[in-house]
Amino acid sequence: MKVVLAYSGGLDTSVILKWLQEEYKAKVVCFCADLGQEEELTGLDAKARKCGAVKSYIEDLREEFVRDFVFPMLQANAIYEGCYLLGTSIARPLIAKRLVEIAVAEKAEAICHGATGKGNDQVRFEITAYAMKPDIRIIAPWRLWKFKSRTDLINYCQEKKIPITVTAAKPYSMDRNLLHISFEGGILEDPWAEAPEEMSVLTQPISKTPDTDEQVTVEFKKGIPVAVNGKKLSPAKLLATLNRIGGKHGVGRVDMVENRFVGMKSRGVYETPGGTILHTAHRAMESICMDREVMHLRDSWIPKYASLIYNGFWFAPEREMLQVAITKSQENVTGEVRVKLFKGNCRVVGRRSPNSLYNPELATFEADRVYNQADAEGFIRLNALRLRVGAMARKKQAK
Repeated sequence: MKVVLAYSGGLDTSVILKWLQEEYKAKVVCFCADLGQEEELTGLDAKARKCGAVKSYIEDLREEFVRDFVFPMLQANAIYEGCYLLGTSIARPLIAKRLVEIAVAEKAEAICHGATGKGNDQVRFEITAYAMKPDIRIIAPWRLWKFKSRTDLINYCQEKKIPITVTAAKPYSMDRNLLHISFEGGILEDPWAEAPEEMSVLTQPISKTPDTDEQVTVEFKKGIPVAVNGKKLSPAKLLATLNRIGGKHGVGRVDMVENRFVGMKSRGVYETPGGTILHTAHRAMESICMDREVMHLRDSWIPKYASLIYNGFWFAPEREMLQVAITKSQENVTGEVRVKLFKGNCRVVGRRSPNSLYNPELATFEADRVYNQADAEGFIRLNALRLRVGAMARKKQAK
């Protein structure tokens, strides 16, 4: 039996690689998508082979990830439950898509992932896999094996001499890509306990950020970021640049309790410096060049669109339908936004666009010849008509 494993080299997938060989007598092909994990990928190929993998794929998907997944999501201003910029969620459909493609190429009988039976990732991986290949066989060890906790896994690794970096003293899990890094589990399971400062990876703790602000200009073309401070950059390099700049100022750190798709609440700590800058700048760009009714209609879709991504339905027809409308809404979202970064804050201080709908002659508080203020009286009375009729009816009923 041949199985393609979504492999990170972390605790869970290190155990799974060995477990598949013992439980299924499987030939395991490991696949790791390079989405910007950086040093986490060092030595991964050698580790996979040392632990018994017959083949190992490590593919650089950073540009595809940002261009085809992160940026379309950015155009929608997708944010889950008011806080979460969906850094982990948006990575899963790309990983799962490539996992299935490799399984087909390798003529593997099954794919395997390390998501737990309590989390969202199992749903995201498997829904995407079924959308790609309806008859795919999926092995989800956390729903099958005898292990009950990550402590059990640590003990198994020690028994089998599997090299790992997680310890019982630092058992929280991390997931990193170019958009963010997430921390869950372990010491974070108490929602009252503050996340330790040393947990920061992408963002400086506020106590260590510069005492002077920094201004950054982001250029957009049809809702897609194309340059930072006047320098044209590829999607992945642009996001990496903003991660570095935003992280230096402690921008983009979120601590939240969210509602998982499977029905439970979960606490997550997220660092999304570049994504936070882009989200803030994109909304500011839209404010100057997007039609009011188009913006309000698009905004009404944000909760649905964000939930579709969070719940694993990136390749669902309803998400694709929404994307067409969202892309249409971005046709005039072109120009530059300037933000100021300071002590964890990202504040818009300027915006300009060749497609600007902002008309100083209309907006001015000074005397103008364009807008007749007296016209507002009829506008107000017409909009108040139903309220006046309702009030008169209530007054009549009260007699």
